[in-house]
Amino acid sequence: MYLKTSPLLFLAPMEGLGAIEFRKMLALIGGFDECCTEFIRIPSHPHIPSLVNKYDPKATWPIPQAAQLMGVNAKDLAEAAYQLGLKGAPRVELNCGCPSNTVTGKGAGSSLLDTPDTLFEILTQMCQKCPVPVTAKIRIGVNDDLNFQKNIRLVEEAGCQMLTLHARTKSDGYLHPARWEYIQEAKKQLRIPVCGNGDITTEDKALEMLEKTGCDHLMIGRRAASDPFIFRKIRCKLEKRDFVEDTLLLFKALDLFFTEIFQRTSPIGSIKQLGSFLLSSRVEIRQDFLTKPYNSSHDAKQHLIECLEKLFSLQHI
Repeated sequence: MYLKTSPLLFLAPMEGLGAIEFRKMLALIGGFDECCTEFIRIPSHPHIPSLVNKYDPKATWPIPQAAQLMGVNAKDLAEAAYQLGLKGAPRVELNCGCPSNTVTGKGAGSSLLDTPDTLFEILTQMCQKCPVPVTAKIRIGVNDDLNFQKNIRLVEEAGCQMLTLHARTKSDGYLHPARWEYIQEAKKQLRIPVCGNGDITTEDKALEMLEKTGCDHLMIGRRAASDPFIFRKIRCKLEKRDFVEDTLLLFKALDLFFTEIFQRTSPIGSIKQLGSFLLSSRVEIRQDFLTKPYNSSHDAKQHLIECLEKLFSLQHI
């Protein structure tokens, strides 16, 4: 699958923002080839079957949903990857990029980039045991690029079938401009496909990354929250077709999001988080939505719909 010549488009596994309700909403809009769960944390002494049981490969149908693991114990991660593969995961990915201090403080996420031997052992065991493709999502490094060359090579040597590179260091967070030259370097060094991630904000930027870095595939995270049509726009650009915005489809997808999110005990935070992204192109509308007091989650839902209708009407003036 990942050796496909035309670029595949991936929705990034974003902790918090990329919850299942959000993935289902974007899957209805479509345009991308695969999404991925938020990381499934494999703690010390895990009961792996209960952790794997929460995963549903068909939850975002018709878009396939891969599974992402996070942890430091190679044996446990390999067993989890094995069980996820048996459950129907199209691929299993190791998280080597999360910059959260609660994750890196335990040696997981992007901290693995400072311990290449541990990273290699984890990926090797996962690749040997998992019945489906294993991939790795990494950053350039933690604070620098000293281990970059070694890390990208060991991902391939361990048996991974794709490398996704978020072209920032851990210390860069999300605000520093992505350093696409590292994606280009990874593509030069590796035989396995390289998926580029970072600062793909428009369809033109997507094509620019493909041209400048030579990467095989593209992954987009936060931009998909502020522009749910970004994948469809890129697909149209790649196929030299005109993009036509379908606001009715967006509202249909939002209905699905609300149906799902209202099954939570307190959904208002997730509604405001999504609204913050969807309304980001108009500061005054976004501010109105975020600062208005709400008596209930249903009030927040209704006001978000009204704000979006106002946003679309202004865009077409």
